[in-house]
Amino acid sequence: MARHRYIPELHDLPVTEDLCPLCGRPLGMANIDRHHLIPKSLKGREQFPIHKICHRKIHATFSERELLRAYHTWEALQGNPDIQAFIEWVAKKPPGFYARTFTSNNKKNR
Repeated sequence: MARHRYIPELHDLPVTEDLCPLCGRPLGMANIDRHHLIPKSLKGREQFPIHKICHRKIHATFSERELLRAYHTWEALQGNPDIQAFIEWVAKKPPGFYARTFTSNNKKNR
């Protein structure tokens, strides 16, 4: 007889009160990364919990140098048109949602 184990759905997972500093959705308990506003490779130390999908979008959109020069605050990141479109899209997703993020064509050409 096969054993079935219970796999919780995303909506069954407990949700923390913390919000993602990029998209503003609750962080939840799954698919959370830490983001350095100033890249670690460029001496950044402070880390912030952030959804994995939001973190991947930031690094798919900007180079480390761009993050250091122009996008080292949450407000600057949120002001970018590509990030704004992403935030509007991801706002409808549950906290633990994750899908692969592709590198933008603009970043590849730099």
